[in-house]
Amino acid sequence: MMIYGRNPVAEALRGRRARTVELVWATERVAKQPWLADASVCVRSAQQIAELCGTSSHQGVCAKVGAYPYAEQGRLLAERDPLIVVLDEVQDPQNLGSICRSAEAVGATGLVIHERRAAQVSPAVCKASAGAVEHLRIARVRNIADFLHAAKAVGCWCYGATVEREGAVHYAEPDYAGGVVLVLGGEGSGLRNRVAGCCDQLVYLPMRGRIQSLGVSAAAAAILYAILQVRCGT
Repeated sequence: MMIYGRNPVAEALRGRRARTVELVWATERVAKQPWLADASVCVRSAQQIAELCGTSSHQGVCAKVGAYPYAEQGRLLAERDPLIVVLDEVQDPQNLGSICRSAEAVGATGLVIHERRAAQVSPAVCKASAGAVEHLRIARVRNIADFLHAAKAVGCWCYGATVEREGAVHYAEPDYAGGVVLVLGGEGSGLRNRVAGCCDQLVYLPMRGRIQSLGVSAAAAAILYAILQVRCGT
């Protein structure tokens, strides 16, 4: 996989894929930066780097790394009082990357995505996550509903984010104690009925303006920080 951007490359060099980084290409100016001091760097022009990684959004550096090491769902559920983010068919790489960044920032145990009908960890996702995917454990599952059943079987409480207030509670109302699974739906469609039905509680974000909903990545960040505040008491 060819990743690009300063944060994605820097985090790859110190994250789980550090041993798989084969080579780094950087402009002369970027190659002199301290965080690349121990890396094997080939100096190239900005245009050459763009040709290597297929985008001009490389910030002067790209790297060839091994395949992304997806986690096993069982290892996420084996953690004590885990905080797991589940995405129900989120398809935009930018959204996946942004949610990974928020999840890693609050110290989430991991993130779960569908193995087919969803965005996967790609160079664009690495860039959007600012390298967070190198530290956050991400698991792929065949069936989101089955994963939620497995999570509840080990004592987790599943909260589904929805724009509908009927049958839902304010996002700050739950105590979010113990194992917590936050489930967010795909762009436009939201949670599928079967997935929503597997949740123990639906939560909503209050909307005071004229628009009716937030994007999934913004909603994820808001609710994750509410969970962090409640769980940590700060």
